[in-house]
Amino acid sequence: MRSPLYLFFLLVFFLFSAVPALAQPTYTLSGYVRNSANNEVLLGATVAVPALNIGTITDEKGFYSLQLPKGTHTLQATYVGFDTLSRTLTVTAAQRMNLLLEPATTTLQEVEVQASTLQQRLNDTRMSVETLTSQEAKLLPALFGEVDLVKTLQLKPGVQSGGEGSSGLYVRGGGPDQNLVLLDEALVYNPSHLFGFFSVFNPDAVKSVELYKGGFPAQYGGRLSSVVDVAMQDGNQEQLGITGGLGLISSRLTVDGPIGKDKANFVVSGRRTYIDLFTRQLNRLMEDKEDYNPIPDYYFYDLNGKVSYKLGDRDNLYVSGYYGNDIFGFSDAGFKFGFNWGNRMATLRWRHKFSDRLYATTSLGTTVYQYTIKNTIDAFSLRLTSNIRDYTFTTDFDLYLSGGHSIKFGAMGTRHHFTVGRLNFEADDESQNFGAGNNYDATQFGAYLSDDYQVNARLSLNYGLRLSGFNNSGKTYFALEPRLSAKYALSESASVKASYADMMQYVHLLSNSGASLPTDIWYPSTPFVRPQRSRQVALGYSKVLGRGKYLFTNEVYYKWMHHQIDFRDGANLFVNDSLENEFLFGKGQSYGSEFYLEKMKGKTTGWIGYTLSWTYRRFDEINEGRRFPTRYDRRHDLSLVLLRQLGKRLQLTGAFTYGTGNAYSVPVARFAFQDVEGRDPTVVPIFTDRNSFRLAAAHRLDLGLVYKLRPKRGQADLTFSVYNVYNRRNPYFVYFDQVKEEETGAILGFQAKQVSLFPTIPSVTYNFKF
Repeated sequence: MRSPLYLFFLLVFFLFSAVPALAQPTYTLSGYVRNSANNEVLLGATVAVPALNIGTITDEKGFYSLQLPKGTHTLQATYVGFDTLSRTLTVTAAQRMNLLLEPATTTLQEVEVQASTLQQRLNDTRMSVETLTSQEAKLLPALFGEVDLVKTLQLKPGVQSGGEGSSGLYVRGGGPDQNLVLLDEALVYNPSHLFGFFSVFNPDAVKSVELYKGGFPAQYGGRLSSVVDVAMQDGNQEQLGITGGLGLISSRLTVDGPIGKDKANFVVSGRRTYIDLFTRQLNRLMEDKEDYNPIPDYYFYDLNGKVSYKLGDRDNLYVSGYYGNDIFGFSDAGFKFGFNWGNRMATLRWRHKFSDRLYATTSLGTTVYQYTIKNTIDAFSLRLTSNIRDYTFTTDFDLYLSGGHSIKFGAMGTRHHFTVGRLNFEADDESQNFGAGNNYDATQFGAYLSDDYQVNARLSLNYGLRLSGFNNSGKTYFALEPRLSAKYALSESASVKASYADMMQYVHLLSNSGASLPTDIWYPSTPFVRPQRSRQVALGYSKVLGRGKYLFTNEVYYKWMHHQIDFRDGANLFVNDSLENEFLFGKGQSYGSEFYLEKMKGKTTGWIGYTLSWTYRRFDEINEGRRFPTRYDRRHDLSLVLLRQLGKRLQLTGAFTYGTGNAYSVPVARFAFQDVEGRDPTVVPIFTDRNSFRLAAAHRLDLGLVYKLRPKRGQADLTFSVYNVYNRRNPYFVYFDQVKEEETGAILGFQAKQVSLFPTIPSVTYNFKF
């Protein structure tokens, strides 16, 4: 275990030792990047000096800061949808320079602008980061034509899905609960619709998504494996706009525009499935048939909203919100079953400019996740609920100093309220009423300090420290979480990067199934349940190839995980007032290598990603203390994504995926014994090591065709997609069916049977914007 850490710190020591030899005087160049059409700041614009291999991206206020040596340089500023701006300047002292970008007028220009992000990613100090825009996600073929940003992230190396159709993320050996998912700074506990098949993120409401797989900045905390930072779309400042789409299972509509003149803007976005409209009508038509089994009711919807208000030259106010629900229902002859779950989030943010060097962002937010199961049989009703409610205060400061330092510091506090498995059973005559379950109130807090330091033209560092804590039931935990990332430019086209991250997790998702379900329970750390911890080191190499057309990266990582939680065999998860007695605690490890080749210029673009990895857990009470692979341990994971421009109005897209089958446990033998004479014998399965078998490998090809229409006003297209082109029956799970003798009914044996979800599914979606 010491060897990877030793090599990592030896590398960092070498980089620091090289600083004096490479150091030379630098001067700060800073300013804002704005849209020349309406003077709006541009978040995420690239500002770089390609000849020096130096670059950065603008922050949420459109501000950039570079450290440049003395001399004459050519500065370039780029942003998707805008023409590239080039400017020659002579640096002899620190100076300010604001940049105005002109909106691009053709699609070709937009494609050329995107290619610049390859060089920016090479220069970025951060490593293990994937960035995705909703525009990119909409081009890829999708299940039922429903575009999903999270599913697109699953096509990146180091990120795996939980199985066929799942929108869960398993990042570098971590479980779905070990991902910190944020929507405009609000925490999302369950980012899935339809039992995990679709995510809650409406692509029309989302501007961009950043996924951190390692090297986490110090401002993020509370999870072990990844950070998914989702930014909502801003409203149009100039005119009213409408965007939407009609799909096979859902429709969506987004309206945005200004409020007043140059003061405020808004965006409202909604989406709803409508399968239930057809199933209800079919149930009505068939209700008189005796052998007809009604189809359950199911639909989901979500609503996003955001208002941005300019209070003055130094102050801006933002209000963001999300409301979403999944609703499942079934009723027949005195029996009713209802199941609904959903998220509610709201955030109020205030951004203040103290000076050109110091900014502050203060936010108040609330998050609610809950599910409710209702079951009514004649005069008896049962209600099972579980929820978590958070109130969060956060303040962050950005300080830009001379000498190449960009400082971030801040603090946060969250008040949690947990309802764990609350059961209520009632009779109409009140003869039988009882309840069970636990409630917890806990407080989580943290403070951090980090520095993004551009040492010189070759070396840049990002280092920081986070202090985190958690209090519940009289027990308080504290932890220091150091973070470090380093980038060293080998040349104008190649760089090496390294990172170390220490992460704590104080809230845990409890599940006794292999899949992540809405009925899983969030449980806080207690005096008995210690927080989880992970330490991860990573080393990467990046190179731009083919005159700027391709970016190749290779990252290797090793992650140690402590205080991992599992359950005893036969554990009762629901309505258990002594749930902690069912817990087991152990260790985990994950390591692997990720290869990535991306092309973003020309008529054919796309990427190839391949991951070779191992993920294990070890518990004293399981497998006699021997380590075992987790369910989502996947030795080989391959994705190939291609986009081909066939003409000005036609684009072909395709995605192929291959993955080693999930690990699972099956009985290797069974024995039968006769406990009651005259009854069938009781059959008991015999298991060996946990997860010692593998499902068949899963692979699939999806194709799509985007045809741009020519409406009289605005933009429109038809997107045709085919999910699972060659009808691969990928395994979802395996069960064992009894094989009986026809005449006597005696059990002769057991036969394994595979359940698959989706055959070939064609779909069409009409998208519009005006």
